[in-house]
Amino acid sequence: MADDEKRKGEFWALALDRAQLGLWDWNLATGDCYYSPTWWRMLGYAEGELANTSDLWLKLTHPDDRERALASGDRHIAGLVDSIDTELRLKHKDGHWVWVLDRGGIVEREAEGKPLRLMGVQTDITRQKEAEAALEQINVRFRLALAASGTGIWHYDIGTNKSYWDARTREIFGLVSDTDEVTAGLWHTYLHPDDKEATERAHLPPPGSESVTATQYRIIRRDGEIRHVESLVRFIAGVGSAGQILGTVRDITDEKKRAEELAYAARHDALTGLLNRSAFDRLLAENIGAADRLPLAVFYVDLDYFKALNDYAGHAAGDLALKSVAAGIVASLPPSAHAARLGGDEFALLVPNCDDACAERLARAVLAAVRDADLGPAVTSRRLAASIGIAFVYDRNITVADALACADDACYAAKAGGRDRFAVFSAETASGSGGLNAARLAADLVDAMEDGRLKLFGQEIHRLGRPWEENRHVEVLARLEGRNGKLIPPGEFMPVAERFGLAARLDRWIIRAALARHGKAMRSGAISLGFNLSAQTLSDPQLWDFVDAAIAGSGAPPSGIGFEITETAAVTNFDAAEEFVRKARLRRCRVSLDDFGAGMSSFEYLRRFPIDVIKIDGSFVEHIAESRFDREIVSAIAGIARSMGSAVVAEKIEEKSALEILMGMGVSYGQGYFLHRPEPLEAIVARAAGGAAPFERPHARVGGIK
Repeated sequence: MADDEKRKGEFWALALDRAQLGLWDWNLATGDCYYSPTWWRMLGYAEGELANTSDLWLKLTHPDDRERALASGDRHIAGLVDSIDTELRLKHKDGHWVWVLDRGGIVEREAEGKPLRLMGVQTDITRQKEAEAALEQINVRFRLALAASGTGIWHYDIGTNKSYWDARTREIFGLVSDTDEVTAGLWHTYLHPDDKEATERAHLPPPGSESVTATQYRIIRRDGEIRHVESLVRFIAGVGSAGQILGTVRDITDEKKRAEELAYAARHDALTGLLNRSAFDRLLAENIGAADRLPLAVFYVDLDYFKALNDYAGHAAGDLALKSVAAGIVASLPPSAHAARLGGDEFALLVPNCDDACAERLARAVLAAVRDADLGPAVTSRRLAASIGIAFVYDRNITVADALACADDACYAAKAGGRDRFAVFSAETASGSGGLNAARLAADLVDAMEDGRLKLFGQEIHRLGRPWEENRHVEVLARLEGRNGKLIPPGEFMPVAERFGLAARLDRWIIRAALARHGKAMRSGAISLGFNLSAQTLSDPQLWDFVDAAIAGSGAPPSGIGFEITETAAVTNFDAAEEFVRKARLRRCRVSLDDFGAGMSSFEYLRRFPIDVIKIDGSFVEHIAESRFDREIVSAIAGIARSMGSAVVAEKIEEKSALEILMGMGVSYGQGYFLHRPEPLEAIVARAAGGAAPFERPHARVGGIK
């Protein structure tokens, strides 16, 4: 019997050791508490290393766990629970805390039932608690990510036919409920009728599938509000008797709205709400390709006297006029027609199934709408008019460019006929240089940028009374070489570039080419270059990114670069012009206001823009010797410029007498054929860089200028 007890004792000691369980045995009558060797080792102590008092375990217990541990034992001794079962931390010999699971209970009682002895074991669960803490941290991050993304989670148990929606899912659907469980068919009642079939199909992934199905659909909430949602759905095997369908749901209504707004903005003009140029081109191509819409009438509408209105009343009145004109045009059109603002004060219309009588009726209605446009209370003495060109499309093989070009040619004919009228395109009277109509000239201009037929020219700007070598500033010009080798003047291809949206591209080509070819000469100080900018370029939000890249690539100093903006360009987008001048001066580039005095708002620009150079419009200079009025204007402009610290350049100096008058007025610089005719920019730069004598002109020397 003694041997059996010994073997049992050895067996249980071995079992405790292998299971790494710490045994405790508490005699309630004496207060003694026994701790097994495994218990001491669990805490890093030798057996009996600490005084074996009845409250030893309590002394080693973490302060935050003591109350809970005592309460667990007290409830069991009081008969409230069947056993002691709690988690607590005990202090290890080296100072760290060991998490243990403490389980035990009463093993001996008096005859009356009073507890005499308790026994239990403590299991080291530190790794488990660390894993739980790490998992909770992951769960916290997951819940935070879900909250930040506005994503709800739901699942459907296939075997039990039960659905569960979390709080965010219920919120998205507008469901008021305190529980996650919802009736299985509830979701179907929210689906938009037009999306119902496809959505239900997407939410039934085949069993065994591991792919995630993404779907977007609309729901109708109980208050009638339609919302757009996005779901990710996946089948989960091994959960429940038949598996589960797990999904997420996210309200994307605002995203859809923003996407629709961006799509609308990409196709429409911001000011008038009409289609923009690119959207109109696509729509016109679609209509030309549809045989059931022919004949198709294409209208080109160009406002007359719009610049005069801007000069007189300012750009705010101009914007109001454009919006009023657009509204009047739309009100004049049948539902099948479409209208676009091509840019500036130019519009285009397309009308399917429109014959001569239909086109004439619509043209007269549009002319009346333009004449009746609201110009605001400040404008009482001015009215707008329009010139309209009409082209009919009968052939599905015609291109969009040709259709618009024909309408454009007819518009030119209407302007030539006196304005405030319409004209119908006729091949016999088509306009254009060298047999090219406007669209073909625009296409040829694009080709010329790529095949070397666009040439850089320059015209020197002279400091009056001093040799040009002391200034060495050149205005960069462009000349288009036709396929027949003849030069097409800027007065012919520049309006086409503006009309067909190529002006900004042309400006970029000129700036990039000039800086790339002559950056070295500019770095050496041999020459400085000035560039004219169109209204389209001024409105380009990426302009300075391009200019900065061109400067960096060429190494040209910003101080050796000047930009000229005309009053016409500035009035088209006043705010853009003001921002351009500010950024130019930050980079120490010079800014010139070109054609100064030609418009009513010239002096307003001086007040708003910190201009380096004022270029007096040539119309005041070319007849200055004969016109006292012109002399007074030029003298006044020169005086104002000097008071502002701005230089003055006089354009179109064609006669010696004009030069002498300008010098007497204190005009700083001059430009014109008398001083120097335009010539290839390459030749001017080579002469400046080589220190050669100025180009000999057949004029007498005046004040150090030939």
